[in-house]
Amino acid sequence: MSRGGIASRGASQTDVAKLAGVSPQTVSRVATGATNVRPATRARVRRAMEELGYVPNGAARALRYGRHGCIGLVFTDFLRTGEARTAQAVSAAAAEHGLDVLLAQIGPGGPRFSEEEMESRYRDLLERTAPLVDGFVVQGIELERPQALPDSAAPLVMASSRPGPFCTVGCAQAEGIRAAVEHLLGLGHRTVHFVAGPESSLQAQDRLAGWRATLAAHDCPVPVPVRGDWTPDSGYRAAEELLADPDVTAVLTANDEMAAGVMRAFHEHGLSVPADISVVGFDDVGAELLWPRLTTVRQDFEGIGRHLIAELAELMDHPGEMGRAAHVLVSSPLVVRESTAAPGRRGASA
Repeated sequence: MSRGGIASRGASQTDVAKLAGVSPQTVSRVATGATNVRPATRARVRRAMEELGYVPNGAARALRYGRHGCIGLVFTDFLRTGEARTAQAVSAAAAEHGLDVLLAQIGPGGPRFSEEEMESRYRDLLERTAPLVDGFVVQGIELERPQALPDSAAPLVMASSRPGPFCTVGCAQAEGIRAAVEHLLGLGHRTVHFVAGPESSLQAQDRLAGWRATLAAHDCPVPVPVRGDWTPDSGYRAAEELLADPDVTAVLTANDEMAAGVMRAFHEHGLSVPADISVVGFDDVGAELLWPRLTTVRQDFEGIGRHLIAELAELMDHPGEMGRAAHVLVSSPLVVRESTAAPGRRGASA
């Protein structure tokens, strides 16, 4: 039959299979989001679908195969750089598995909602969304008691650096912070001052704990940390506080945005980075665009996204393993650029 005839009646799985040179079963697996299809074959089938205008019927697909070909991405606030980058990585990895992504927002966390209210909102969202998706990726929800979260009717993985009663994937926070502190100590700095994230953030807590532990392990003085809220403005204010101490020669910040504010404050007060003060950030998001280019800990958001989808796909293919509490930490290497050096004029006068 001609392409025109196909267009007039609507393409079928058989039409797609013939054009792609595969079996109708393979087309079905691609349409339902199954993971046991080679990437090259999946791409060929998808090209054939697009060329023929074939659109799988989601409701019929779910009824027949028990799959929607869609996952839910539960998030709180895309204004946070890390959460937005992780979401992009999850979406890209999901597409490679032939999965669509349904966004489901709980609402911003932190001081705006209590732990109990976040649990309640989370529970309600899962109950409403579970019938529409094959599984969930949850990110940005930071709870002290993850064991209190309700069981999901669908497979679930969570973006978190802390283990929980379910599968979690996150950044190796302690590894990255340790590398940053030891880099600065190795340059000759007596200690490292820290601009911490908000107390409500578990990631900020873990980075703060890693900084303290590394300094203690090297028998270095542990200064009082200065609190920020992840924003450049809070980094600027923290730097102004640190400037009152002439012994400050090295500053580590809990993210790159605060590092940008710290560096601006130092520059405006006539100090050179790194000739007077060394600065290190965390995330490696736009860090190479700062002046000088920022030494920072790199969060592998793409790697985290791939691991989250791989773990979720495994649970979707093997529902009997939904209780499996795997914990995956993705390496966070230090990227050394031009914002760090041996103690300079300030160190000499201290």
